[in-house]
Amino acid sequence: MLKGTTIVATKRGNKVAIAGDGQVTFGEQVIMKNTAIKVRKIYNDKVLVGFAGSVSDAITLSEKLEERLETCHGNLKKAAVELAKEWRMDKMLRKLEAMLIAANKDEMYLISGNGEVIKPDEEVVAIGSGGSYAYSAALALYKHTSLQPEEIVDEALKIASDICVYTNSHITVVKL
Repeated sequence: MLKGTTIVATKRGNKVAIAGDGQVTFGEQVIMKNTAIKVRKIYNDKVLVGFAGSVSDAITLSEKLEERLETCHGNLKKAAVELAKEWRMDKMLRKLEAMLIAANKDEMYLISGNGEVIKPDEEVVAIGSGGSYAYSAALALYKHTSLQPEEIVDEALKIASDICVYTNSHITVVKL
């Protein structure tokens, strides 16, 4: 389980938003930072990414995804698959402990070190220690309200922060 992070993303129409909490947990008992930013825009502000796991590993993977987006001319699906292949086959990358969510206005993927590139069935995806809480909240809000994606991810993280001790309410939201 990846502890100390919750990332949630949703898409409605051509609008997409991703949010992350700010907590960085050292070990099982110490909160090292409350205001970390784990979501950002990459590839000329056309792709949103959020990461859970080891921060340095996640940043490395985010940078590698951006490199793949450059070589794939912005094709997110192809870039995600290429990253997952490299991640799984490269001895050094295989040791990285992180997960990514990547999204643009057209599609959204969860990318893992096991070589998985998962397009969610619904337009909602979440990762991290509070991911199941944020996912449940976001899915309910998505299905039963007309809230915009940025409102959904913000509220879902607030709910997760009330339940998960590894998730705080210092929320960063980025949107396209």
